[in-house]
Amino acid sequence: MDTDAGTATAPAKPKSRPSPAETQEHTRFTRAVAHLTGYDERTFLLRIVQPALVGMIDGTVSTLAPIFAAAISSDSHTALVVGIATALGAGVSMGFSEALSDTGEQTGRGSAVVRGAITGVATAFGGVFHSLPFIISDVHTALIVAGSVVGVELFVIAWVRYRFLHVSLRQSLLVVTLGGAIVVGIGVSIGSS
Repeated sequence: MDTDAGTATAPAKPKSRPSPAETQEHTRFTRAVAHLTGYDERTFLLRIVQPALVGMIDGTVSTLAPIFAAAISSDSHTALVVGIATALGAGVSMGFSEALSDTGEQTGRGSAVVRGAITGVATAFGGVFHSLPFIISDVHTALIVAGSVVGVELFVIAWVRYRFLHVSLRQSLLVVTLGGAIVVGIGVSIGSS
């Protein structure tokens, strides 16, 4: 109660703290990461998680437009070829981009080559997984399966953001789904023209 102004004010909302079980799980995970990699959790985040997350997001989202455009305007085989080519090309591009954008010396993010390799591989995997359903010759069935795979990929991205960046899972799902929907919309529009 604010007696000087004569009005009642609500107490400040305390920041939500993790439950004891969450804290214990977090501590176990931190110890496991430190043991397996020799890194503390922050270093693991900067050197492994962040480059992999950038790659997963780029591979999953940026390859959607060409794959869906090819599927809608042509057939499953064309979508498969375009998808795999796009995923591999994006993997190389993102790997070089990550490696050349930061030596790691000033930022403490570790070896540029290692981060580039992590980003490149994650980008290629992100694009290849939703290309594979186009092995199915019926393009309509392949599109449904590919859409389901994309849904799983977007959930994994949202979970990684939740787990390591401490972003709300709901907010993260919303943002990554919006990004994916925009890119699919572009692919469908171009493929339908």
